[in-house]
Amino acid sequence: MNAKVNEIKEGLKGFGGTNFFYQIPLIRTRFTDGLKYLADVAECFWLITDTSVIAKSLMNRSSFITIDFKRFSEEKQDFLGYEVEIVYSDGDGNVFEKHRYNDTDFPLEELRLFFTDDTLMLPSEY
Repeated sequence: MNAKVNEIKEGLKGFGGTNFFYQIPLIRTRFTDGLKYLADVAECFWLITDTSVIAKSLMNRSSFITIDFKRFSEEKQDFLGYEVEIVYSDGDGNVFEKHRYNDTDFPLEELRLFFTDDTLMLPSEY
């Protein structure tokens, strides 16, 4: 694991609750301090925008959405034909959608996010 990944993981541990909400202008989704930190250090504003748009579209199925980002091993990537999968569910095992990404520079191997009340957050901020 490289130093950048360790730095990000350590930084994320410091977030419990949020002091300020940020907003994605066009879709008016709010996100928390922890995700602002993640977007800045991992340069992944695309991840916040993508997951917000998709989670918002699923609100008619559940008022609470769990978002799980997972990068596969190189062997599994070769077999599957894509690098990353993001799974959207209700947190109780009911999967609503799966999105595949062929390539990403997002540094973490996995990440869980929650979406509720038009707000995207880290689990520690819920």
